[in-house]
Amino acid sequence: MKRVWFISMFIMLLGGVWMNAAANGFFPYKYETYQLPNGLKAILIPMEGTELIAYYSIVRTGSRDEWEPGKSGFAHFFEHMMFRGTKRYPADVYDKMVTEMGADANAYTTDDYTCYYMVTPGEYLEKVMDLESDRFQNLFYDELAFKTEAGAVYGEYRKSRVSPWSVLYEALLNTAFNKHTYKHTTIGFEEDIKAMPEGYEYSKSFFKRYYRPENVVLLIVGNIDVAKTKALIQKYYGNWQPGYVPPKITPEPEQQGERVKEVTYHGKTLPILAVAYKGDAFDPANKMVAASYLLGNLAFGQTSDLYKQLVIREQKVQALEPDFGFNRDPKLLTIFAMVKREEDIPAVQNAIDATVEKFKTELVPAEKLEREKKHTRYAFLMNLDTPAKVAGNLARLIALTADLNAVNILYDTIAQLTPEDIRAAARHYFVQKHRTIIILKGDQ
Repeated sequence: MKRVWFISMFIMLLGGVWMNAAANGFFPYKYETYQLPNGLKAILIPMEGTELIAYYSIVRTGSRDEWEPGKSGFAHFFEHMMFRGTKRYPADVYDKMVTEMGADANAYTTDDYTCYYMVTPGEYLEKVMDLESDRFQNLFYDELAFKTEAGAVYGEYRKSRVSPWSVLYEALLNTAFNKHTYKHTTIGFEEDIKAMPEGYEYSKSFFKRYYRPENVVLLIVGNIDVAKTKALIQKYYGNWQPGYVPPKITPEPEQQGERVKEVTYHGKTLPILAVAYKGDAFDPANKMVAASYLLGNLAFGQTSDLYKQLVIREQKVQALEPDFGFNRDPKLLTIFAMVKREEDIPAVQNAIDATVEKFKTELVPAEKLEREKKHTRYAFLMNLDTPAKVAGNLARLIALTADLNAVNILYDTIAQLTPEDIRAAARHYFVQKHRTIIILKGDQ
């Protein structure tokens, strides 16, 4: 009952905030974008009624940017190295200060960006900015520390092989892409990770090219005074020298034929089927991109007819999950199915194919589309009740566009979608020659 009451109150509060911030569009909070002459951009979102701040440093470099042969994995590697500290604030001093503030500090790396975050009481804003600006401008580590961390990264890779999903996804990317850097996972190719300890000099070059103000967006949400925060940004980041060097990424040629591969998992697992189609680069104003986002849930989500058939009625599938996300370059629209019995794999694939053809030929009922649009909208809004949730839910869109207004544009585009748009997207993306199928089976 407490949760129901909270959600009801939050919806009402959102309505009030939305009215107050109507000029911003769909996004319910007022915000300000501030940019320094060196190119560093900061998006500031004050929130009343909280003592906390979420301080996100979004580096617009991920595994996508690892274009040099033999050098995959360095974006993720730098997530580790950034916690080695600086001469001014070595790792042990940094950790002690974070603990004293009672902060939640961590980082993660994706295909398109790397994100460092700290959630702490707002009174520590300047201390946080001092710490974070220092390591972004003055990161220091010697060759021994580098080799130690490189070994830890290889251990992380080997640990990931315990998961059949990790083995499946690595095979999917490696099969679906020939030229583009999306060919490797975020952690990188195994042979590159094994060779990483010899890349000390290269690592310094990677940091010098990509960890630059033009390639970083600060996202600061919560108990902040905008004017004072801008002054602190100037104080701590104003002398950071620009010098970003864009990666030389080879576009992926158009796929000319379906690719099918069977993968063996060395262990016990239910079979997993992945059916992936090539997507488009994220553009919040592109109806096809917005329609593909809804298409995933409409056709393969938990309220879809296919889910009810395979998971609930026939019980042939343990899990059915669409991954129709957003990426900086064209990536994949994927349907994952964990099948209970190996002999049912062909029937499950046939059911997926039948659903694909249905959405290419028939119009989704207008009322069903409207329900999905409302669900998508409120699912987003209901995850904006704390500074950490606001920042966490904005990070990818900001990394892709460096512009919070992309949220407004995207949801405006979604609001305009019609059943004809959904069908057009199905016809555009569900092309057999652009498809990659991976079937994973255990050997035990």
